[in-house]
Amino acid sequence: MSVSVEPTSTQTPAGDSGQTSAGAHTGAGANAEGEALRPHAEHAFAAELAALAAQDDRPRPVRWRMSPWAVATYLLGGTLPDGTVITPKYVGPRRIVEVAVTTLATDRALLLLGVPGTAKTWVSEHLAAAVSGDSTLLVQGTAGTPEEAIRYGWNYAQLLAHGPSRDALVPSPVMRAMAEGMTARVEELTRVPADVQDSLITILSEKTLPIPELGQEVQAVRGFNLIATANDRDRGVNELSSALRRRFNTVVLPLPETAEAEVDIVSRRVDQIGRSLDLPAVPEGIEEIRRVVTVFRELRDGITADGRTKLKSPSGTLSTAEAISVVTNGLALAAHFGDGVLRAGDVAAGILGAVVRDPAADRVIWQEYLEAVVREREGWKDFYRACREVSA
Repeated sequence: MSVSVEPTSTQTPAGDSGQTSAGAHTGAGANAEGEALRPHAEHAFAAELAALAAQDDRPRPVRWRMSPWAVATYLLGGTLPDGTVITPKYVGPRRIVEVAVTTLATDRALLLLGVPGTAKTWVSEHLAAAVSGDSTLLVQGTAGTPEEAIRYGWNYAQLLAHGPSRDALVPSPVMRAMAEGMTARVEELTRVPADVQDSLITILSEKTLPIPELGQEVQAVRGFNLIATANDRDRGVNELSSALRRRFNTVVLPLPETAEAEVDIVSRRVDQIGRSLDLPAVPEGIEEIRRVVTVFRELRDGITADGRTKLKSPSGTLSTAEAISVVTNGLALAAHFGDGVLRAGDVAAGILGAVVRDPAADRVIWQEYLEAVVREREGWKDFYRACREVSA
């Protein structure tokens, strides 16, 4: 016997065809959307999603808001026939996005794999927003994630009063996605205990979720799929079993190939974050962004940009995401304690915090880099002085 899963009273089934992506939620969070520090992708980019859906005349998989071509355009950016500009959400090889989108149109789940800061969560969220109009069917993986977070739980007051029943069952985001033909997300899958990971095997292979307490099951309807993310530096934490890994198509998200690409990514994200925080415009600080990216890339790669000097790499990841954080914090310093223009002194402390994770080994590496590279680099005297000041 199969069982349907009704949405809770504070949620609207986001898969209903009459809704736009911005109307996926009707609760208090949607009413306060203008005040949200970080709106969900379907809210923040509602106008772009609506424009794409309106002009999209290509075939759409069942319960998809738009065609695979439109989903890829939403992530990669472009200009629509009516002149609407779709901003890029991901800067990287187009083929990677096309493979990811195509996977979601099949019965295979998608695993986004990469080092920290390669936009795995960002891409996952935007894929779900474009495909299903709802990016919130999310399981955040941690060492303490229970099996109930992926399968289902129980309202114990109802359970004690009336025994196992449909009213006592609390569906997980994955169960809801199966019943409504939506896209579910599981973040940091390799952080989840191995026995909990394996609860996905039946869901992904048989497209069904048994509820033995009720003698029932939830069968996935067309449109259901799952996106998982994993950090490839977590190997050995809770590696995926071969049985589970076979249920995924794996797409590896690389680090930005060039410094200019990384500067572009950092600038775009900082600009988006800065607008929500009323911070100064990014273009006035583009040179400092370029410096932050250069420092991160050189220390990450273990060699200077000109290839002349080999370097020791610190223990931190020095990811693009960390560069975004450093620059955003620097803009806040410039806005509240400076003249509003991002300068070397605004980013120096953030860089130090990102580089020196191990107080002993990393500090030595940072000092060597300052003296051997930064000190001798033309046009970087102000940056050298600022970094020396905070490193003292």
